[in-house]
Amino acid sequence: MRAPRFWDSGLDPRSREAAPVTRIMLSPLAALYAHATASRIRNATPARLSIPVICVGNISAGGTGKSPVAASIRQHLSARHPGLRIATLSRGYGGRLKGPLKVDPGKHTAADTGDEPLMLARTGEAWIGSDRAATGAAMQADGVQLVIMDDGHQNPGLAKDLALIVIDTEAGFGNGFVIPKGPLREPVTSGLARADGVIMVGPGDRPAGLDAFSGPILRAQIEPTARLEPLTYVAFAGIGRPEKFFDTLAAVGHAPVDAVPFPDHHVFSENDLRYLRSLAETYDATLITTEKDFVRLTPEQRSGILTLPIRAEFTDKDALDQLLSPVADRIKA
Repeated sequence: MRAPRFWDSGLDPRSREAAPVTRIMLSPLAALYAHATASRIRNATPARLSIPVICVGNISAGGTGKSPVAASIRQHLSARHPGLRIATLSRGYGGRLKGPLKVDPGKHTAADTGDEPLMLARTGEAWIGSDRAATGAAMQADGVQLVIMDDGHQNPGLAKDLALIVIDTEAGFGNGFVIPKGPLREPVTSGLARADGVIMVGPGDRPAGLDAFSGPILRAQIEPTARLEPLTYVAFAGIGRPEKFFDTLAAVGHAPVDAVPFPDHHVFSENDLRYLRSLAETYDATLITTEKDFVRLTPEQRSGILTLPIRAEFTDKDALDQLLSPVADRIKA
């Protein structure tokens, strides 16, 4: 789904864009959602592995940059501990396979595992499993030495040694309300209370609501890892916030002549591709999309479409080492 406009931050709560009547009508559902999440977490008995578990999650739904952050932390720890077997664990949203399963990018498709796990498997070891505890146990039995959960802050099935929250500085916490009244998976206060650290992604200011958090707060930037050819581009993206991708293209000097947003995790049809190719032909342009969207395309659909590879780059590596030190100490032990 595409997030409704009234979820955004910075709107006058009395304005038509902020949909005050709609928000009032959705208040009971939001209260039920928050209560169900809190009850699930409070009443759970998380399974604990004998290997460390880092959770890279969020409080807001979609588009915070947690998957690139999870990949960056995996890469950082792998560089600090050569030979250590580190793997990500994802639910596998949008995939038909339930796991536990080690993702093979040469064998599996996004339809099998979901797009984010397949993308993560291209740069390291990645697993999926709808049952996080069972999948964590399978990873441990297979020889994985450290698990990095991509998402799962609200999933109490697996005990976490380090819980990190990723926040997009531009979107912040949206309008501050819980789904469906706003973008939050749970109230900010309860989500932050279970966090050991916060990672702010983007150059923006600290979002309102974060002032009460006393733990470490790090910054990371989403940066391209390759240079694009000086071509004319038509961009398309089906991610949490497609405009972030379009803005990134503009920031590196390749503002698209046209940009087409799709809902997050969108499965592209042949009609979609015909439209996009026709649009590119109109401008005599090249189609470009995100890596996450690219893995959802079939091999035939990918023909002639470029991607802009990105990574999450931490601004203070020493601070990251300090944040990860409890897990690193456990690895050494």
